[in-house]
Amino acid sequence: MHTKQVRRCVACRECKHQCEMIRLTKIDNQIYIDKKNSLGGRGAYVCKNEECIKLAVKKKLFNRAFKMNIDDSIYEQLGEYEQNN
Repeated sequence: MHTKQVRRCVACRECKHQCEMIRLTKIDNQIYIDKKNSLGGRGAYVCKNEECIKLAVKKKLFNRAFKMNIDDSIYEQLGEYEQNN
């Protein structure tokens, strides 16, 4: 029996199914938006809704999740991802 994975959003802190969220992953001190949830490495999640993405970008919440400063270009990509979907 296969169960869906549940993850916690860095913005609203609610637990949701992995398929309802956007995953960012850290591989060798580089951060990537993992659109297909297929990359390895340390992951952190944000809900696919506009409010959570805006909050994560505004407060740079992935800096805390990955314990490092994330380049602003990653937050810009996340904002663009939200606008396009």
